[in-house]
Amino acid sequence: MTDRFAPADLESLMRRALERSGATPAMAAATAAALVAAELDGIPSHGASRIPQYCGHVANGRATGSAVPRIANERGGAVLVDAGGGLAFEACALATHELADRAKRHGVAFASVANSNHFGVAAYHVEPLARAGLVALAFGNSPGAMPMWGGKRAIFGTNPIAAAFPRRRGEPIVIDLSLSEVARGKIMVAARDGKPIPLGWALDKDGNPTTDAKAALEGMMVPAGGAKGAMLALVVELLACALSGSAFGFESDSFFTESGKPTRIGQAFLAIDPGALAGNDVFLERVETLVAAMLADEGVRIPGDRRRANREKIARDGIAVPPDLAGKIATLAGEG
Repeated sequence: MTDRFAPADLESLMRRALERSGATPAMAAATAAALVAAELDGIPSHGASRIPQYCGHVANGRATGSAVPRIANERGGAVLVDAGGGLAFEACALATHELADRAKRHGVAFASVANSNHFGVAAYHVEPLARAGLVALAFGNSPGAMPMWGGKRAIFGTNPIAAAFPRRRGEPIVIDLSLSEVARGKIMVAARDGKPIPLGWALDKDGNPTTDAKAALEGMMVPAGGAKGAMLALVVELLACALSGSAFGFESDSFFTESGKPTRIGQAFLAIDPGALAGNDVFLERVETLVAAMLADEGVRIPGDRRRANREKIARDGIAVPPDLAGKIATLAGEG
């Protein structure tokens, strides 16, 4: 059984929980809106289930609830946003707002977010830029969960990458992926159910391949595509952290512990105005040519379409939240 919420009602409840834990109204509102968006996209792992984690981070000082994001440095199309140790969403919104303006003025813009926290669904931050006619990419690092290829120590996070491309007609192409071979959630489910996992998904704490889900949770994820995935994870660490001065994955404690040192991870966003290159008409024609070629193969779907279909259905049917989670959120909001 699950409880079902209208999106606005769940957003309000989560906002109150965050504020009661010590987040500013602006931080709480930005965070709750992003979590509802994840639920509507059919990604509950990045939705309401994050509220106990986020509230714990704020209450225990892993995230600074009073933080107000600010522009710490800028030059032309480049801007550094300091999240001040707070939850990520308000800072990312400032960064992408700056991107939209700077990319239109300069043709291309890059934003770094420093001293940040978990930024949820990566595509959430770039899809609005594509709707504004820009090509947009997002990169974010996370606490260490994967080794460098050939190593036996968790150095990189699962480090999501997202990209969004506008279209002449129809919704943007939206791509979102993490760089581990499989989502950690699948291993968590296998551990809960006492089932083995396939070889190639994870390593134990000593860096050895394992089929034991519980040993995998104590160990590390395997990079997607082996060495290639590890190299991409390295790229994300450097883009998101070296340019912003943020903490690398191996310097951060797990997201899933409420206490611990501040995460201080980073995000990076890139926006490109097609009009500054071959031109909007040429770009959009090329996109549609590629889309038509892809759709000529039966069974192909355009990335992002499934999430948008989920939005309509879930908004209509209500957001399903397990009763124990709904109770926790209500208690955090002072209503339990």
